[in-house]
Amino acid sequence: MPKIFDSHSHYIPPEVAKNTAFFKVFWSDAEAQLKSMDAHGIEKALLLYPSTDAHLNMGGWGNVCRIYNEGVAAVVKKHKDRFVGAGIVPVDNAQALKEELKRIEGLGLKAISIASSYEGKYLDGEIFFPAWEFAGEKNFPIHVHPQIINPIGEDRVRDPLLSPVLEYVFDVSMCIGKMMMEGTFLKFPKVKFIFAHYGGVLPFVKERFDNTYQMLLKRNFVKDLSKLPSEYFKNLYFDVSGSKSPAALACALELADAGHVLWGSDYPANQNIGESIGVLVVSPLTAEQKNLIFCENFQRIFA
Repeated sequence: MPKIFDSHSHYIPPEVAKNTAFFKVFWSDAEAQLKSMDAHGIEKALLLYPSTDAHLNMGGWGNVCRIYNEGVAAVVKKHKDRFVGAGIVPVDNAQALKEELKRIEGLGLKAISIASSYEGKYLDGEIFFPAWEFAGEKNFPIHVHPQIINPIGEDRVRDPLLSPVLEYVFDVSMCIGKMMMEGTFLKFPKVKFIFAHYGGVLPFVKERFDNTYQMLLKRNFVKDLSKLPSEYFKNLYFDVSGSKSPAALACALELADAGHVLWGSDYPANQNIGESIGVLVVSPLTAEQKNLIFCENFQRIFA
């Protein structure tokens, strides 16, 4: 059994959690997470922001970022052998974003946690460029989590089940598509972008992306991307987000090789961690591939 590192788990400082509609229970208990990690043989976990409505209740992004980043940094400092922290940035103020990036580095956080969109604007926008420049220069991975506040489609369908199941993951897929179409991945080739939930529906539409792009390019209906969409996708990173589906794992490995897939629990949203681990353990992958997904990719990216 290889070592297990968790690339997708959540912690929200109590001061932030109490100002959210949903995240008041389970999301601020680092000790409970450590017990769960011990029970499942998880050596270290990346702490991420799940995207919340706290900024609507705390006077904007600046205040949330300060409290959240300091809170996560305190947990990491207390348990430095068990957690890696990802900081968040104010997405509504370019200058404040640059200043918060410096604070994140100073606090000892090792990654940036960001949502797939903000008020309908995806991560191809220029306001995010300072973050991508910083990430490339400092070797800070960028973890992209689904946006839960007004994700794609919620203006037409707002439903307590359909929104998290469909719209959240569709928002991740659209984010990747927008970044590809606007040349973000070409502009910032050094940045390691990790997309949650296997990139949403991306593994299932990879072939359609290539076929449709080639058809439209012949008729001058789409700009020349310089390479097939699938060539972009295979250089990105994806986490399993607690998936318990062997078929989903197999599909993801058609999108990117084992060196670009990371195991993640989606704790505490996913409580059935053992089954998620088991899917990979009993898969027909080689020992080397399993080790990459469970351990080596995490260690390399968050070194």
